[in-house]
Amino acid sequence: MIKEAKEGLAFSPVTGEVAAIGMLNPDTNNGAVFFQSPGASIAPFKENGIEYSSGNEKEILIKFWETVKHYDSIITFNGRGFDAPFLIIRSAIHKISPSKDLMPYRYEAKSHIDLLDHLTFYGSVKRRYSLHMWCTAFGIKSPKEEGITGHEVASLFREGRHLDIARYCAGDLRATKELFEYWDKYVRFSPNKQAPV
Repeated sequence: MIKEAKEGLAFSPVTGEVAAIGMLNPDTNNGAVFFQSPGASIAPFKENGIEYSSGNEKEILIKFWETVKHYDSIITFNGRGFDAPFLIIRSAIHKISPSKDLMPYRYEAKSHIDLLDHLTFYGSVKRRYSLHMWCTAFGIKSPKEEGITGHEVASLFREGRHLDIARYCAGDLRATKELFEYWDKYVRFSPNKQAPV
């Protein structure tokens, strides 16, 4: 029980850290993953359209805010419930000001599309399934099929498997992109869409 409590501290922005953060442009399929790699020198490299770059937590947060400010909108899965507040608080701890409002007005789908919000219709659907479950339901390849889940990141980090975490992050980016495309085509209402024949 004590072990579980300690591991749970990794999910708090006050006691945890950002191990990896990534972005993927759904239009170009190119992106970036910034990740920590303490004790290991990993030169920047590109793999499958993703540019990987390491640094300490402060450095990767600075890279994130420098990059995200250039985009009009962001797409996340549970970004409002976890990622955005975590990033904002971790950045504040390092005295880094946000370059973009990651928590805009919730009930619109423009500057921040949180797919979990939209797939649960802002809580009307009581069960909040994971990214893995939504991907499975819609026939999208889940990064969890590769054997890593978010709950393992802390132990992988302690084991020095920083590149595995970064690649897992890239898998989440691709799954989120595909889930967005599915949501946009089959769930999101648009008066301009044609009904199936």
